[in-house]
Amino acid sequence: MTPPRSEPPTSHRPQQPTPNPLTPSTWRVYLVTDRAQTDGRPLTDVIAAALQGGIRAVQLRERDLPTRELLALAERLRAVTRAAGAALLINDRIDVALACDADGVHLPAASFAIADARALLGPQRLIGVSTHTPDEVAAAARAGADFAVFGPIYDTPSKRAYGTPLGLAKFAQVRSAVTLPLFAIGGIDLGQVEEVRAAGADGIAVIRAILAVPDPARAAADLLRLSDRSGDL
Repeated sequence: MTPPRSEPPTSHRPQQPTPNPLTPSTWRVYLVTDRAQTDGRPLTDVIAAALQGGIRAVQLRERDLPTRELLALAERLRAVTRAAGAALLINDRIDVALACDADGVHLPAASFAIADARALLGPQRLIGVSTHTPDEVAAAARAGADFAVFGPIYDTPSKRAYGTPLGLAKFAQVRSAVTLPLFAIGGIDLGQVEEVRAAGADGIAVIRAILAVPDPARAAADLLRLSDRSGDL
């Protein structure tokens, strides 16, 4: 009688491939920076902790910083994101993205045309777009954006300038109209992850839910765990 085959030692088992950080649909959680939300902790330290918790994409969004300070911060974040195998995108500043060798840019709705950004960045870098209406999402998809962020879904201080929260029904409507990877943003924390993902979101974009809490690594891991689980709903 042939003896049963034993499992190979753990060290020899095939390893699951690490998701490509340049594939937005694999991120699940997209972390947007705001150094005013870290309770006085250095932003780089908080981002490093979030990366330890599993975050795979960071958008540097510090719009008030002068160019030299922004570039210096971008270079520090480029080092920690690269070490973690995560993507770094720079909000609006194509020049800073190129200077620090970031993985791409994130364009506000009124920023560069996507075609112009693509001409400067080339085909390998990512272009994300902030959107607030179905028409903006559709236009981003037609123009060749790699992903879009849509919101605000719920009320949140950082998005009140964009008006009344759009809600899940509007998000689901937009989701059904495009195949572009689509992230929900605006007031999302652990309590909303499952319903947002059930509405069709490829992931969530957050600020305070990670940056403002005492344990960013744990918060990141919890958000990712809920997002992965709810992806099967």
